Amino acid sequence: MVMSKELAKTGEKVKTNSFNMIQAINDGLKTVLEKDKRTLLLGEDIGKNGGVFRATDGLQTKFGEQRVMDTPLSEAGFVGTAVGMALNGLKPIVEIQFLGFIYPAFEQIATHVTRTRTRTLGHYHMPMVIRAPYGTGVRSPEIHSDSVEAFFAHMPGIKVVCPSTAYDAKGLLLAAVEDPDPVLFLEPMRLYRGKRYEVPVEEYHIELGKGTMVAQGGDVSIFAWGAMMPIALEAAENMKQQAISCDVIDLRSLYPLDKEIIANSVQKTGRVVIIHEGHETGGIGSEIISIINETSFLYLKAPIEKVTGFDVPVPLFALENDYLPTTDRIEQAILKVYEF
Repeated sequence: MVMSKELAKTGEKVKTNSFNMIQAINDGLKTVLEKDKRTLLLGEDIGKNGGVFRATDGLQTKFGEQRVMDTPLSEAGFVGTAVGMALNGLKPIVEIQFLGFIYPAFEQIATHVTRTRTRTLGHYHMPMVIRAPYGTGVRSPEIHSDSVEAFFAHMPGIKVVCPSTAYDAKGLLLAAVEDPDPVLFLEPMRLYRGKRYEVPVEEYHIELGKGTMVAQGGDVSIFAWGAMMPIALEAAENMKQQAISCDVIDLRSLYPLDKEIIANSVQKTGRVVIIHEGHETGGIGSEIISIINETSFLYLKAPIEKVTGFDVPVPLFALENDYLPTTDRIEQAILKVYEF
């Protein structure tokens, strides 16, 4: 994590605001727009309306229509436009209203956004951030609640990050904008207006590709991210009543994954539970298991358990609670690996 190096040396107190995640993202966008005139925002309804979740509220008024642009309803069109902007020295930040709406832009991302550095032998970069609210839990219609981060983690050339706190949201966003290569910035809708955190006023970066230990224990390692973090922490707290202590690790970056933090925890506990709301087959959890097999297989004391969404389309809101991982399912998985 890079934050306030000068303040760290002097011991000066860092000024903060109490923000939920949507406020932290808005503040992060304001920070980068003020810092660099090459930065601009594109997306549907992000200007006058401030975005469907109000992540860009007030930014068009402050920075003008040339910096905060409402686009036609064409994800392929405005992602393709952002490619041209990035190739010509700008730093576009694109908002996809919901991750499920990214499918029309998939071709642009797979064939242009992710390949520019390779295609030009490193002569050109693609300094672009694609923001996308994702996940279930807010009673959205069909295609609004998909959790398909695994599609993009399979594309060399783009990083995939997902904050679970307001503090991480701003720090990861600022780091993503500074990255010379494209970043898919996933925002868990269920956490947008949840818990408040103290978020520094000044610019700070959280290194991409690095997870963080949120809780420490010696019996079971729990790996999660995004909206799964609160229920992972709740389940870990509940297990203390049975004298079972858990490492709870927020991976934050899904591509690249933090292999070091994964291996260190597994080699300490020998038991693993992985949680994600995306579909089980081909999910990020399977890649985490692969990393564990490569780095820590001989330390395992039990087979690894996954608690995930099911291999069905995300159901309509009346059934979405039956689709999501729950604390009860997580606790059952913890007991299973602990008692093996």
